[in-house]
Amino acid sequence: MSSPRVLIVAPGSPADRAGLEVGDEIATVDGEAPRDVIRWRWLTDEADLTLEVNRGGLELALEVPKAAGQPLGVEVHSALFDQVRTCDNHCEFCFIHQLPPGLRTSLYLKDDDYRLSFLYGNFTTLTRFTEADLERVVSEGLGPINVSMHASDPEVRAGMLRNRRGATSLRWLRALLDHGIEVHGQVVCCPGVNDGAVLDDTLAGVLDRYPELATLCVVPLGVSRWSREPRMRPHTPAEAAAVVDTVEEWQDVFTAVLGRRLVFAADEYYLVAGRPFPPASSYEGFPMHEDGIGMARTFEREFSGLAPAATGVAHGFFAWVDGAAARPDGYRQPTPCRSGAGSGLQGDRDLPQNAAAVALRPRRGAPVAILTGEYGAKVVGPLVEGLDRIDVRVLPVENRFFGGNVGVTGLLVGDDLARVLAEEPTGHRYLLPDVCLSGGRFLDGTTPDDLPRPVEIVATDGIALRSALTAQP
Repeated sequence: MSSPRVLIVAPGSPADRAGLEVGDEIATVDGEAPRDVIRWRWLTDEADLTLEVNRGGLELALEVPKAAGQPLGVEVHSALFDQVRTCDNHCEFCFIHQLPPGLRTSLYLKDDDYRLSFLYGNFTTLTRFTEADLERVVSEGLGPINVSMHASDPEVRAGMLRNRRGATSLRWLRALLDHGIEVHGQVVCCPGVNDGAVLDDTLAGVLDRYPELATLCVVPLGVSRWSREPRMRPHTPAEAAAVVDTVEEWQDVFTAVLGRRLVFAADEYYLVAGRPFPPASSYEGFPMHEDGIGMARTFEREFSGLAPAATGVAHGFFAWVDGAAARPDGYRQPTPCRSGAGSGLQGDRDLPQNAAAVALRPRRGAPVAILTGEYGAKVVGPLVEGLDRIDVRVLPVENRFFGGNVGVTGLLVGDDLARVLAEEPTGHRYLLPDVCLSGGRFLDGTTPDDLPRPVEIVATDGIALRSALTAQP
C-alpha cells in the first residue's frame, strides 16, 4: 500500500501553516494509515491532527492545529492508496475487451471496486464484495452505490458475467438495501441474451426482491469493431422499440405499486428506435443522467433556458483509469473545467495553440460548426435549427476508430475529428464538447492541438453551448 502524496498545499491553510510541502508522503493521520481518499477525508476532518510524513527519506511528525470540519488544505495524488480491486468477470459485452490494441495501459484496467462506485459513479457487480466491505459501507454511509445487475435470474446473470459468483452476489444488493444504502442499478441489455422475456423477468424480480432500488437504468450494448464475441451485436430498431415498450409498461406497474417509475431506458434506445424522448417530467429529477438517462431532455432544457444551472456530465470510468486526481473539494464529481479566457466557455483544460492553428483562427462573426457524435447530432441538430442571426451547423463525426454501433460523443477521438476537420473550411469556428477529453487528451492519445483546425472546447451542457454560439472569438 502506498501513502497519499501531496500535490498541492493551499496557501494559508492548516497544512500550509504546519509546514506540509508538495511531494510529502503522509504515512499516517493520527496513527492510522489511510487506504483511500474516503478514509483520508474522515481522518482529516477531525481537529488537531498529527501527521507522520516522509520527506525524501526523512521522517517527520507534524502537528496540525485545526478545527473539526475545517479543510486540511491538501490535494493528494490519487483516490486509492492501496490496490484497486480489479474485475474477475469475463462478460461478453465488456467494452474494455473491445478496445483496440496500442492504447495507453491505463485504459485496459477493469475495476470492480465499490469505492470507485461511490467516488466516481462506476458500476460494480458485487462479485468481489465481502462482509468487511458491507460493514464499512454501512458504518461510513458510502452511498449511493451503482450496481450492475443485468438479470435478476441467478443463472442468467452468472452466464452473462461468466462468473459463478454472479449467481449469488446479488445477496449483497439485498444487504445494502436492508441497511438503507442508496443503490442505483443497471441492466446492459444484449439482444437475444437478456432482452425480451428475460428483461420482463428481471423487472419482475426487481419489484419482488429489490423494490427499494433508487433507480434501474436499461442501457444498450455497445459493440465496437474490435469485439470478438459472436453473440454480441447491436440492437435493430425493432428490438430497441421493444425494449422501450417493455420499460414503459413496467414504469406503469412500478408507479402503481411503488408510486414511482424506478426503471428508465437510455436515450440511445429512443434514438435507435426512432421514438420521441419522454417529457422531462417523466425522468423524476434525472437521477441517472450520468448513465445516459434523460441527457437529451436535460440538454434541451439547458439550451432553451428552462434550467437555472447545468447538470454537467461525469467522465466516469475513463476519467478514473486515466489518472483522475483527488480534489480537496471532494470526489463526487470529476475535476471542474476551467473557463476559457474571456469567452465564457468551459474546457477540459487550458489548451495550447500551435502557430498554424493561430494563423487559422476564425474572423469575427464567422460561421460556427458544432462537432459531435452521430447520436449527439440527432439531439443538437433540432435545437440549433431555430436560432436566428447565427450561422451554425452541426457536424456529426463518424467513429471509425471504434466502429460498430459506437456513436456517443464521449468516445470521439482525435483521429476521427482530424479526418472530418481536414475537409472543412478554414476561418470557421469549431466547437468541441469537453466530454471527449480526459486530462486534455482524446482516448487515442492525441490532443486538440494536433487537429488541423483550431477548436474551442465547450462544456458538455446546453447552457455552455448557447453561450458559445453567441460569443465572439
